[in-house]
Amino acid sequence: MNPITFGIDTPRHACMRDITRQVQEAVTESGVDHGLVHVFSPHTTAAITINENADPDVVNDMLRQLEQMVPWSQPFFDHDEGNSAAHVKSSMVGCSETIAIACGKLVLGMWQGVYFCEFDGPRRRSVELTVIG
Repeated sequence: MNPITFGIDTPRHACMRDITRQVQEAVTESGVDHGLVHVFSPHTTAAITINENADPDVVNDMLRQLEQMVPWSQPFFDHDEGNSAAHVKSSMVGCSETIAIACGKLVLGMWQGVYFCEFDGPRRRSVELTVIG
């Protein structure tokens, strides 16, 4: 059960990249028919979530709402790197998701997709998957 790692480039300071296809490909390559896949972001300023992937407005709305709740610049942020807001957003959204696998496919709702959430980009990032059958 070695982790599977793939890279992802994030083009903007804050964005959500749909990684459903990459996760499904890794599950297919693993040969696991029934089980779980754990999707993990090993970064303190990024996150993993599941949400709608049919209407891009949902992603845009989520990013705008997160920015409104945790603006990039706050007078009380002390972190020397100046990216405290990204750390807060990462903790709010969470660093991982676990998804069921049935008949070799991710068990997701009709409109659901798996997203890598960038809060301090653009950067080259990685995603780690553990497939358990």
